[in-house]
Amino acid sequence: GSSVARETDAGVYNHAGPEISVASTKAFTSQLTVLALLTLFLGRQRDLSLVTGQRIAKEISLLPQLVKRVLGESQQCVKELAEKYKDAKNFLYIGRKYNFPIALEGAIKLKEISYVHAEGYGAGEMKHGPIALIDENFPTLAICPSDSVYEKMISNIEEIRARRGPIIALATEGNEDIKNLVGDVIYIPKTLEMLTPILAVVPLQLFAYHMAVLRGCDVDKPRNLAKSVTVE
Repeated sequence: GSSVARETDAGVYNHAGPEISVASTKAFTSQLTVLALLTLFLGRQRDLSLVTGQRIAKEISLLPQLVKRVLGESQQCVKELAEKYKDAKNFLYIGRKYNFPIALEGAIKLKEISYVHAEGYGAGEMKHGPIALIDENFPTLAICPSDSVYEKMISNIEEIRARRGPIIALATEGNEDIKNLVGDVIYIPKTLEMLTPILAVVPLQLFAYHMAVLRGCDVDKPRNLAKSVTVE
């Protein structure tokens, strides 16, 4: 095994196969899945009911076909958005709760492979800095599926809209109301709130890919990056 496997007391293999590209995508998704399974296991060791555990396990088992749907159904939409925003100098990604880390992932992928300055931020922190940057030339990608923090995300979208910032929303399919608030929408299928990040990250990675291709960047081997970091 790897040096990480040898040094740790316990571990779980991703079983994702080789990741050739420097910018990791499927390894990221498989790690999210492993964390969801670990959460389910630990929950059952405590007070998570068998019924709830089985429901979560069933939803996890459906993820491969849902991800396949996202890859197929969002491809053209995301490609068109990349064409629209390929000359952007900056991008803000925002999310809350489970999807805050996905905002970070979306932003770093855009930075890594398309060389566009992008920042991921917790949407609740916008008043602490990022809101000052918003204008008609500073687009935002808001991750706002229909979940427990949806209304708060809508409030953040309204703040950006009031400052004439272009907005792409990543929303749950069937949500037509969001179209009245943003310029563009990417839809993902409905799943459990805790599993939404696994679906939400796919269009963001696709967006970074298409942006990079349109900007003439090497997607698999971005400049100045390495697969393994050997210096501290």
